[in-house]
Amino acid sequence: MKNLHHKRRRLRGHHLVCLHFYSGEGYNAAFVENLEGVLSAVEQGGVEAVLGADAVCAQCPSLDNDRCSHSEQADTEIRKMDEKALELLRVRPGETLDWREIRGRIPGIFPLWHNAFCIACGWKGACDRNEQYRRMSTPLPRQSGPHGK
Repeated sequence: MKNLHHKRRRLRGHHLVCLHFYSGEGYNAAFVENLEGVLSAVEQGGVEAVLGADAVCAQCPSLDNDRCSHSEQADTEIRKMDEKALELLRVRPGETLDWREIRGRIPGIFPLWHNAFCIACGWKGACDRNEQYRRMSTPLPRQSGPHGK
């Protein structure tokens, strides 16, 4: 892998998936500004996969001592999402990747990811405004058999 250290950002597992569907929304202006800066950096300089709080979390109002305090179980649930994302993407913590390489893996994992996490996600409404998300989450029409059934 080429040297991506100079502009590389650290991203946790679920952000490696979910940021591809970003639609300009966030908790507050500081969070959105940070998120857009992170996206710009990863598109130009790559990403390092990490476990735990990352560059996106840095401006999250729920971040407390590197843990998500959004709800009692939030940190545990998010870490499980992160582990599943890394597994599906075939990425190890500490691995440095090009953002386009990750983007290329999303269609292959999306059906599993969508069914496991997107349907009940609090950010689903924001993702629904993203054209790529809508296209990937819309079921293909059923093909009729040779007799039109």
